[in-house]
Amino acid sequence: MAELHLSRTSEIRTRVEDYLNDKIQTAADLDQLDNLLQQVQVQQNLLKQQLADAKKSHKDAQTRVEQQTQELRHKAEGFQTRKAAVDRRLQSLAQTDVSDDAAKNIEERMGKVRNLEIARGYLDLIHRVNTLSNQVTDKLFSQPHISLQSYLEFRNILAKVQDAQIAAEGAAPQLVYELERQNQVLYEKLKQKLEDDLNKTLEQMKWPRKELNLLGNVRDQWHQQVRLLLALQDPDLVSVFAHREGFKSPVTTEPVILLPVEVMARPLAARFHYHFYGERPTNRLDKPEYFLNHILDLLHRHSGFMSDMLGPILDERAANSEVLETIYTDAISTFITALLPLVLEKCLSFLPQISQQPQLLSHFMHELMGFDTAIRDAWGYVPIPRMLTDWKGITWNVLNTHGYFGAWLAVERDFALTRYKEIRDAPDSGDIDFDDGSTQTKPTKGAIRVNDLLETITDRYRGLASFSQRMKFLLEVQLSIFDDYHNHLHGALQAYLVSSHTAGRLLQGQTESHAFGLKGLESLAKIHGSAEFLQRKMSDWSDDVFFLELWDELQYRAKANSNGAASVGSGLNVDEVAARTSNTIKSNSLDDDADTDGSGLFDQTALAYRRLRERSEEEILRMFDVNLKGAIESYAKYAQWSSLASTPSDFASLSPSASLDGFLQTTSMLLGYLAKILAPSSLRRITKHYCTSAQRKIYDSVVMSHTFSAAGATQLKRDLAAIEQSIETITRLRGVVGSSMRRLEEAVFLLTLDGNKTPTVNVDNGDDGDGWGFDEDIDGNSALSAAGLKDKDWGLWDAEKLIFQSNEAAREALADMELRHLSEADARNVLKRRVELNS
Repeated sequence: MAELHLSRTSEIRTRVEDYLNDKIQTAADLDQLDNLLQQVQVQQNLLKQQLADAKKSHKDAQTRVEQQTQELRHKAEGFQTRKAAVDRRLQSLAQTDVSDDAAKNIEERMGKVRNLEIARGYLDLIHRVNTLSNQVTDKLFSQPHISLQSYLEFRNILAKVQDAQIAAEGAAPQLVYELERQNQVLYEKLKQKLEDDLNKTLEQMKWPRKELNLLGNVRDQWHQQVRLLLALQDPDLVSVFAHREGFKSPVTTEPVILLPVEVMARPLAARFHYHFYGERPTNRLDKPEYFLNHILDLLHRHSGFMSDMLGPILDERAANSEVLETIYTDAISTFITALLPLVLEKCLSFLPQISQQPQLLSHFMHELMGFDTAIRDAWGYVPIPRMLTDWKGITWNVLNTHGYFGAWLAVERDFALTRYKEIRDAPDSGDIDFDDGSTQTKPTKGAIRVNDLLETITDRYRGLASFSQRMKFLLEVQLSIFDDYHNHLHGALQAYLVSSHTAGRLLQGQTESHAFGLKGLESLAKIHGSAEFLQRKMSDWSDDVFFLELWDELQYRAKANSNGAASVGSGLNVDEVAARTSNTIKSNSLDDDADTDGSGLFDQTALAYRRLRERSEEEILRMFDVNLKGAIESYAKYAQWSSLASTPSDFASLSPSASLDGFLQTTSMLLGYLAKILAPSSLRRITKHYCTSAQRKIYDSVVMSHTFSAAGATQLKRDLAAIEQSIETITRLRGVVGSSMRRLEEAVFLLTLDGNKTPTVNVDNGDDGDGWGFDEDIDGNSALSAAGLKDKDWGLWDAEKLIFQSNEAAREALADMELRHLSEADARNVLKRRVELNS
């Protein structure tokens, strides 16, 4: 301890020395010694106070520990005392000195007491149940409503026992079995009696005749018996549709047939079986509409009775309970639910017989979908109230549950493809339908028939409830036909391309006129018109509500399944579907903000047809260029442009050049044919190209290749007017020719300027110059201006002086003459073609 004390003393000294060295480092720090001693004293007092508080807390804690220890000691002593007293009592009761044996004997006796109490409870329960069972039986014929109340009380006891059995881990299976057995017996007795009573009342009502007897107390009896049957069925409905802890949500989506409606449907079912089974003439495999329309007739005949008589009863019961509000639907839907099993049963009896007969199966499915549509739309069938999804229909049950979709799809696909091939290979399939009164491009008869076929196919599967089934119809039938017809048109285009080359024509034994004549134009026009027609139809289909809903569902599924093996339905891979419809569903599945406006199911197919249309249009334009080249050759060789014949005062009095006849005939043949086929927009686009090509060839091979006298220029002006008039007359398009041949018109304007007019302004350059007036004065200003010529007729020499003087003067002159399509160089080259200036 002395060593420890010395060690701590040494440590304290070291810390004091460090503290003083830190606080007193210079002589000036000695002046603060009093303050330092005062701070140390304050800190020492604070530490002493903390030490005193700690000692006091420690002492208090020790005191509490001693008190608690003393209390525990007293409790232990008391427990030992009481235990000894209990042991003495057990010994006296069990007459044994061993306490464990005494406890065992007591437990055995208490177990017998508990078993006795349980047995007594069983006997009381059995007595109560037997009493209720006897009441049900005794009052069954005299007072059915009292019998029903006893049964409902019995049923309530059974429900409590079943709940207790679950909590007791199956402790009384014999009791539960006996109660369930008695419940089943009582239920059958009560149900049979109530149904018999209702049947008697229905006989008095003359149900199901069209004219019912509701006189006397028949109506009241019917109401009472219907209410009793509904009350009998309520416990079963509630146990199926809701949790016993409290109503949450239905646990099943199957509609339930109400007992009174089931009773009323039995005579209808008997008549149905009489007419549509066996050897009756109404039972025909090729006429499923017989029994389907019969069901619709029953609805039409008895809907008024159901609404007026049964509807108020259902509304009254639904208003008394939230559970029953979800169970009881409207009266019409309840009646439909009772009749639909007849339809399903009959369909399943039909299908094995017609599944191997394509025509009968196709007709049957078409009629069945029409029936579902009538039930869903015309009658507003709602099998389960508050059900978010629509009723899927008998068709869905037959195709999905019973597996007939594959067979039916194969039948419809074979029918569609067979009909499509007949349309494609028909002799008149490639004929253009000139009788089409629309202003759009005239398609071929084959394209129109293909579109009609595809619309018929849409009607075939429009009523399907399954998204996967609708998509398979779209992909395997409609888009397959679209793709095949595209290949057919593309093949025709490839055949034309082969014939448009010399080697191809030699192999096929054709002449150039076959490819670049009217026959070749007809081939291209048919491809162009068919492609544009079907592309336009696909755009219309994309706006159809049916395809819009299908597209929205496809986008939603693709977005929700964006993993590597993404699927949008049964057997529908995202990548495969996107390749056939639209790639935007893939981008949309990866990007929530992807813009899919304007996209649709037919994006890929419409794109293929658009490319085919554009390619065929390019070939039409190439054909026009080839024909123009040949048609203008003879015109370009016309040798009378420099003739010094007299110039007429009115160029319209001249006749077009004889060498222009070939060009006019070609124009009439090509544009005249297209004018009868193409839509105004397409015709305008092609005509503009034709005019532009004609302008370029005439400008290059005529204007820039010859010299012109005044008479020759006037003849060229007359020929140009004949060309423009011919094109406008043939195409009936206004403004296209002038805007497309403006450059040539301006060149002709310069060529036809009057050379006999005296120049308005003379120019004297003062030197020899270059002969073309490009000199400028010493100040750099133009020596000649067009200002004096504005609002006056231009002469050849005035234009020559200004255009050849300088670029600035040329620009001003061209602007004043409103020549905007010729550059300064072009204007000079054109003027050089005049004989007067060329010399």
